[in-house]
Parts: sequence; structure tokens; C-alpha cells
Amino acid sequence: MSGAAPAPGSPLDAWLDHVGRQHPSAIDLGLERARAVLARMGLARPPVVITVGGTNGKGSTTAMLESILRVAGYRTGLYTSPHIVRYNERVRLDGDEAGDADLVAGFEAVERARGDASLTYFEYGTLAAFEIFARKGVEIAVLEVGLGGRLDCVNLLDADCAIVVSVDLDHQDWLGDTREAIGFEKAHIYRAGRPAIFGEASVPATVMAHAEAIGADLQVAGRDYRFVRHEGQWDFVGRRGARRALPMPALRGPWQLGNASAALAALDELAGRLPVSLGEVKRGLTGVRLAGRLQVLPGRPAVVLDVAHNPHAARALAEGLGGMGYARETIAVFAMLGDKDIDGVIAAMAARVDRWHVATVASERAAGVDRLADSLARHGLEGRVRRFATVALAYQAALREAGPDDRILVFGSFLTVADVL
Repeated sequence: MSGAAPAPGSPLDAWLDHVGRQHPSAIDLGLERARAVLARMGLARPPVVITVGGTNGKGSTTAMLESILRVAGYRTGLYTSPHIVRYNERVRLDGDEAGDADLVAGFEAVERARGDASLTYFEYGTLAAFEIFARKGVEIAVLEVGLGGRLDCVNLLDADCAIVVSVDLDHQDWLGDTREAIGFEKAHIYRAGRPAIFGEASVPATVMAHAEAIGADLQVAGRDYRFVRHEGQWDFVGRRGARRALPMPALRGPWQLGNASAALAALDELAGRLPVSLGEVKRGLTGVRLAGRLQVLPGRPAVVLDVAHNPHAARALAEGLGGMGYARETIAVFAMLGDKDIDGVIAAMAARVDRWHVATVASERAAGVDRLADSLARHGLEGRVRRFATVALAYQAALREAGPDDRILVFGSFLTVADVL
């Protein structure tokens, strides 16, 4: 099934095609395959590893960590997933996307070491990122968990500090159908005797129990650290003191203060190895950028892009839209994957959307337009729905229909946002 590896000098696209054919399943949780390959690769571990997991918020938190650490002068490596437009987005060196040549070299290193191991696309890419970070000599690797935590390939590297930003229902087929079960999976990125940050005040008992069982130094939002919002600025108060008069993060949304606080709690715990000044924190917060998180495109009508794809994220998106100012009407360009809680997302967003343009993304997992329309009908919204074959067609129709005081909202998955960008 896998086929021969691309010839020397082959482009990145050829490698991505090869990588995508190495395993029969897109998701096959477990660490043994990748652990054996990583051992054969013999890579030097980055001096400091910060691992970030959670149902939502982990992309924003990793972006803020990277931005602050870069301003402080550290050589950073950032690994995230999924990408929106280009695979290169997944691996960043000092804030810049990895070039094709570096990614190809990483894939070649994995290929030399893997033998007959059947790696998933994510495992292959994660090991390639580890190789790039070792080859480039990054000082700090900031790693975003792909799915869950306990059996996620990112978890092969022991974190010096680990953050679980949030726990809510998503990926129930893989992680369990309760917050307690999902929390158990995510808590396994914590390490014995090391800082373990939890970004919500309500902590699943499984998270508390696991942290206690391994002797992790658990810090909980609202108990061990907190933020205080003021007009136009905010304070962070942690176990090691306060950072006051901080600017609002450049990423939109009131929930970003929670993400920023989790990042600052982690940096405080690593301050002995990674000192960061108040000024560097401020510049990092104002300079952070991340596509698809309440992202507003320039011009009129306003176009808002958000990758929200589960009820927890959709509730945050609805809150964020409520704070964005007046819009005469909001037209949603809406497409989701079929294994997500479509009804839950619609319930969270129904009061914020006036018209729905439903479409299908190019994925085997995509929900069809009829299924989306049926879900909207169950919420009494059938009279506000138009169906389109693609996200691009739905977006073009929204642009034609929207007046200058309207708002177009593109959301439902990473692929939905990617089709517009």
C-alpha cells in the first residue's frame, strides 16, 4: 500500500502524498510504532519542551507562548495541527513557517528510520517536526497535542511544563463521551514533579486524580492563578507574583485572557530557565497572530473566520460575535465534518445567525448539505437556509447578498476556513 519513497530531490507535495499512504487509517492512537522510530532516529531533545493540549484554546495558547518567547530572544520551534492552507504552517522556526526543503529533510529522516513501521500521517509529520527542531537547534519546542494526549504522538517528548487549556466534548469516538473520560486522556501530558497547568476553574476529577497520582504540580485557573480584567487592559496574578497593566492580546475574543493566563502561568514556572520580562510579555501579547480564530478580514462587509467545530468552541464564538459591534444581518457560510456534534454547534450559534449558507467541504468525513439543512430545520431554521455544493460557492453567494453593514461568518471546521482563505 505504501509504495516507494520519493526520489532524492522530490518536492514536498510528493512527500506529503507518500506520507498520506503509509497507514490505512487517518487516526490510529498509540505510541509504540512512533516510539520505536523515534528511538532509531536518535534525536537530541530540545532543552525545554512545553506541551499544550485541550479541547479548545490550545492553538491560541501555543501562539501566545511562541510570540512572547520570540520577543524575549529565544530560538523557538512551534508544532501545531491541523494546517489551514499549507502544510508548512504546522512547523514554525522563530515564527516563520518551515521551508519545503526543511520539511522534506525531516520526512527523509523519518523514512530512513521507520523500517517497516506503518505510521499515520500525523505520526510521520510529528517525528519530522522533532527532527527539524533537533537539526535547527531550537531552545524551546512548543508542541500542540493533536488528539487527546495519552496516546498522541506529541506525548513522546516529556514536557517540562504541560498545559491542558480546556476539557469538553469532542472526538467522543476516540476519547470517551464524558468530560471525565476526556479529561483522563488529556491529563496524561502532565509529568511527575513538573508544572501542570489546567486552564479552567472546573477540573474533572480524573485530571485531579492523575496529577496527584504522578506527583505533578497542578495549578488550576481561579485557584492558583487568575486574571483581572480592567478597561482596556488586564492583570495576571499567579503563584509567583503579578504582571499588571497588560495589553489585551491581539487575538480577538474574551476567552483569550484565559488562554493568555495559562501561558503566563507556564512561563512563570519556567522562569528560572526562561526569564521573560514584563515588557517582553506585553510585546508578545500585542504581536501574536493566528489565522481562523475570530479573524476579521479587511473591508466591508465584515468577514469573520473561525474554525469553531464543537459546541464548546461555538459558544465562545457566539460570545465573541456579541462583543464585535453592530451588524445588520449575519450570513453564515457553514460546513462541518460529519463526526462532529452538528446539532450542538447549531444550538450554540442559532441566535447569532440570520441566514445560513450550508456547503460541503472536500473530505471523506464531510457532512453533506442535506444533513446540515436537516439539522437546521430541527432548530426551526429551515426558512433561512440555502444549499451549495462547495464552500467557495456559498461564500461567493454571501458576498453578493451582503450589504456593507452585514457580516459574513465562515465557520464549522478548519477546512471551511481554508476554502475561503
